[in-house]
Amino acid sequence: MIKAVIVDDEPKAIQSLSWELTNFSNEVEILETFSNPEDAIVYLNSNTPDCLFLDIQMPTMDGFQFLKKLSNKEFPVVITTAYDEYAIKALKHEAIDYLLKPIDSDDLQDTIQKIKKFNSRLINSSKIEDVLISFNEKYDKKKITINTDGKLIFLDVDDILFVESDGNYSTIIMNDSQKIVITKKLKEVNAILPEHHFFRIHNSYIVNLNNIKEFIKNEGYVIMKSNHKIPVARQRKSDFLEKL
Repeated sequence: MIKAVIVDDEPKAIQSLSWELTNFSNEVEILETFSNPEDAIVYLNSNTPDCLFLDIQMPTMDGFQFLKKLSNKEFPVVITTAYDEYAIKALKHEAIDYLLKPIDSDDLQDTIQKIKKFNSRLINSSKIEDVLISFNEKYDKKKITINTDGKLIFLDVDDILFVESDGNYSTIIMNDSQKIVITKKLKEVNAILPEHHFFRIHNSYIVNLNNIKEFIKNEGYVIMKSNHKIPVARQRKSDFLEKL
């Protein structure tokens, strides 16, 4: 059963699409519907349906602006619109399909098959990912696995200088000045970093203890081997000194 979410600013359009999805197919269950896109973004950033049916023309933000605001994109998107002029643009925004209103039952069945194929590939990809992560954690203790931009990155912990928070995102700064942005809060990143190598010295920073060059006690900051200056929070200072 495909668990779907519908986002459309018109309640009648939601009702119509819900009826079409559940009456033309016994393979779709409507999880949630939203006429307010902001509410939908909050829901989708913490929940992962099997598919999102998204209207393009909405007054507060259009469907393409909506997709840019999503941090969770681990599900297929089907654009629904009354205007075929949006079709090419929809596909360029990584939608797997688009449906013209009023929706034709044959087109709907084709779309459902695309959703099933997409999710099948996603499941297989996830299994491979789990195997790689498990192998890395078991046999290579000096590396961590980062999932970003549809790929797995295996990072040597010695090559990480520090991690900086930016709200729901974090940036990993490497020894070679490479910056890796991931959609994880700093708390989540801290959980996957080995404790003996890293310490969260500030609400916004985690540092690699092996890559600290100096600690300026009076002014309350460390200097990394890259010469980055990172502040040490007053309430974390004593724990930090013990760690050193």
